[in-house]
Amino acid sequence: MRLPNAAVGDAQTSGFGWDVLTDLVDVGSRMAGQEGERRGAEVVRDAFERAGARDARIEEFEVPGWWRGSSSLTVHEPHERVHDGQQDVLSLPGCPSGEATGRVVDVGDGTYEEFEARADELDGAVAMASSDTPEEVDRWIHRMEKYVNAADHGAVAFVFRNHLDGSLPPTGEVGYHERPGPIPAVGVSREVGERLARYAETGCEATVAVDCRNEATTSVNVEAEVGPDTEEAVLLTAHVDAHDVADGANDNGAGSALVAEVGRILARDDVELDTRVRLVTFGAEEIGLWGAYHCAETSDLDDVACVVNLDGACSSRTLRVGTNGFEAMGAVFRAVTSDLDTALSTDDTISPHGDQWAFVQEGVPATMTSTASTQSGRGWGHTHADTLDKLDSRDLRDVAVQVAEAVARFASDGVETPHKSREAMREAIDAGYEQELRMGGRWPYDDAA
Repeated sequence: MRLPNAAVGDAQTSGFGWDVLTDLVDVGSRMAGQEGERRGAEVVRDAFERAGARDARIEEFEVPGWWRGSSSLTVHEPHERVHDGQQDVLSLPGCPSGEATGRVVDVGDGTYEEFEARADELDGAVAMASSDTPEEVDRWIHRMEKYVNAADHGAVAFVFRNHLDGSLPPTGEVGYHERPGPIPAVGVSREVGERLARYAETGCEATVAVDCRNEATTSVNVEAEVGPDTEEAVLLTAHVDAHDVADGANDNGAGSALVAEVGRILARDDVELDTRVRLVTFGAEEIGLWGAYHCAETSDLDDVACVVNLDGACSSRTLRVGTNGFEAMGAVFRAVTSDLDTALSTDDTISPHGDQWAFVQEGVPATMTSTASTQSGRGWGHTHADTLDKLDSRDLRDVAVQVAEAVARFASDGVETPHKSREAMREAIDAGYEQELRMGGRWPYDDAA
């Protein structure tokens, strides 16, 4: 099927999605399990209702919460220097409170090989790794792996330095399977990190101090529906939570706004769907995909035709789709972008990063749908700079048209998206990602699977 021309024209002239995004970033912090996340969820619920979706609702579930306090990095030698403001240093969610002093050992980009090469120096040290991954490595090395490697090698603290310019310390969940993690951890800017790396060449001692709070709390998912009341459903999803240091504009306010805007387009009287579309925004993605897992565990997955997950989808107008090996979904996106004469970047690697993983691991067809960017790594994401001014309303409208067209096709009788078994997914996942998941205690399969 194709969206009616009137629906496309409406989408290209609508300010609805941008207004929702503006309302979300104006909430302020939407940190998982905290008041701002709930306020963001209420913005989305109200947007679903205005969009014409039915049964808009908020659902609670428990999560291991984390509250940021103060943190500092004090260099004692060779030159004393104190970094103690959030513009200089940020503690990493999931780490414990504590203070530790040691030699700074720079492990470069934090690959497994770099950790092993410095293994004799890491016991009792402050380990520092870049947020970058070298081009010769065939997959992205996640911050969690670098943190766990540091702790496993006996480091007393971890420093995560941004590889991008701009005096922007990065934040992000350390991903340890037990909360809190074993050692304090902070993010620092590239500029601070480069200075520390230079000092470490001849000997540098530093103290990392973190004050934070780890305790159970509740997060929320928001859900509504459009289309016919069928048992089977296509899920259109995004996460509404964001790290507390910025607006979370592209990661992932834009994704939540797009779910609402695409829902509005599909709810039009002139759009005919054969299958129900569930609009879902998840909570607590940034601290462990908790909202997605809650949704997957409380849904009959046999009735989930497929999942289109939006995350970081407003950095350009070029869709980037990770198919996780579900070729039927990739084919639909290729057909949509061909028909609309728009660009598409695709990858079929099965990746555990993003809310779609809660479904992919069970064999449910699901994509990670974002937009291509010229920035390296997360770009502005997970820093103070993930703000509304970096985005363009025209990009949001173009992406909304492409995603609405794709979801409408997934919700038509003529498109099939076959499921796979858990065993097939286990066998297909890359050994590197298996290593990452096992290291973080998040491998979802039995060895005998």
